[in-house]
Amino acid sequence: MIRFIQPYIDHAGEWLPLLLEAMGKTALLSVSAFALSLVFGLLLALCRNTRWRALERGVAFYVTAARGVPLLAILFLLYFGLPGIGVTFDAFTAAILGLALAFAAQVAELFRAGLMAIPAGQREAALAVGFTPYQSFTLIVLPQVVRISIAPLIVTFVSLLKDSSLASLITVDELVLTGRAMATEYFLPLQIYVAVGVCYFLIAWPFSLLSRRLAPTAAR
Repeated sequence: MIRFIQPYIDHAGEWLPLLLEAMGKTALLSVSAFALSLVFGLLLALCRNTRWRALERGVAFYVTAARGVPLLAILFLLYFGLPGIGVTFDAFTAAILGLALAFAAQVAELFRAGLMAIPAGQREAALAVGFTPYQSFTLIVLPQVVRISIAPLIVTFVSLLKDSSLASLITVDELVLTGRAMATEYFLPLQIYVAVGVCYFLIAWPFSLLSRRLAPTAAR
């Protein structure tokens, strides 16, 4: 046990700054991608409820395809594939877009379930008292959808955070790639990858606790 812990004591001053910087990049990547997925997901959910059958079917196909295609394939397509037709993204931007496009499908289904849980009479009542369609949606419907969806959305963010490790395969300098470089330099892969796992846990654990706390509230 002492032999396992000793490298942390010996190299703490060198490892800690590297891991903290990588944690910051991982958090920035995950939060940016999740924020974008919320926007995409809400738009997709609204399109699923449209009366335009062609649009509804197109969005339904996208949601099914995005949930069925491996995230790594989406990342490779954006970073390695699109340059073949003249569209180029840097690695960090490609990772944000790939994560957002993949998880927007899951977010869309959560929002869609929330929308379906709101009685249609609430919107009709809001329109009857003089609200515009925009006001009835933003002031009456959307807050209730967010309350219903908040706990599973946090769980989805934790999943996105863990899947952001795949961005290392398109050279995004996040926790996994940093850990790989450190393992190559220090020849201590066990200790370093344990430290990387602890870093992911430290980011994700508070959100997991929050989702558990909010779940009973959202159910009411």
